[in-house]
Amino acid sequence: MYNFGLIGAGGYIAPRHMKAIKETGNNLVAALDLNDSVGIIDSYFPNADFFTEPERFDRHMDKLRRKEINKIDFVSICSPNYLHDSHIRMALRNGAHAICEKPLVLNPWNIDALQEIERETGKKIYTILQLRLHPAIQQLKKQIINNPKDKVYNVDLTYITSRGKWYFISWKGNVQKSGGVATNIGVHFFDMLGWIFGEFKGLELEINQPEKAGGKLYFENANVNWFLSVDEKDLPSEAIIANKRTFRQINIEGQELEFSDGFTDLHTMSYKDILAGKGFGIEDARKSIQIVSDLRKI
Repeated sequence: MYNFGLIGAGGYIAPRHMKAIKETGNNLVAALDLNDSVGIIDSYFPNADFFTEPERFDRHMDKLRRKEINKIDFVSICSPNYLHDSHIRMALRNGAHAICEKPLVLNPWNIDALQEIERETGKKIYTILQLRLHPAIQQLKKQIINNPKDKVYNVDLTYITSRGKWYFISWKGNVQKSGGVATNIGVHFFDMLGWIFGEFKGLELEINQPEKAGGKLYFENANVNWFLSVDEKDLPSEAIIANKRTFRQINIEGQELEFSDGFTDLHTMSYKDILAGKGFGIEDARKSIQIVSDLRKI
């Protein structure tokens, strides 16, 4: 059994990490969030220590490490995007491996610095790239590998996930903190596309608004038209009729990739891989981080 810390316990994605820690037979010993509305912890680890100040959480980790009692082995990081880099450093500095939500960092040069810290501390930094574990995505990758190496596919990606007014008041609506809508809701799709279709060749940005973005991505084996939005007005009629606030669609050469189901256990699968000595590391995240960084420069 490993001991975990968790940073960002009040966030949207944190319960998936708590569930993954529980389902892999491990223990959450300490959690941090500036917001104290974190009753969800009781559903998984009611005995976990809780902190609202990073300085006290850092001190607590250091004490556990020095006493070697309940020393934290892994820190799961679910904090706002712009804090990932700092929180990863906090974890490694306290002798723990880091498991960080995407985007791992906001810029590719942050990856270089974190690789240096990995070498210095001997601890690993993992990132959650759960779409790579989705059965439909894995099957698609096998098909592409078995097809002619020089084939270039035409791909259309649409992802609309409706968000209310709160979104733009929160850190997610601040480009400096979230990286913007393409980073915040698109980075895992860009990672998946790069994983399947090879080397990243270039991009065009055609729509660039606070609530939506779209353009073209060019990979070794695909030309991708993409559109991302948090505006419910962009939902297609089929989603509205079905009373759904989220719509995701990927078409490859006119054929729709069906992957609407199968998402519920992907974080647990990610944790199992990490704890088995596998998992996705820093370098795996580089391509998608480069893409979203380049988009912000246009």
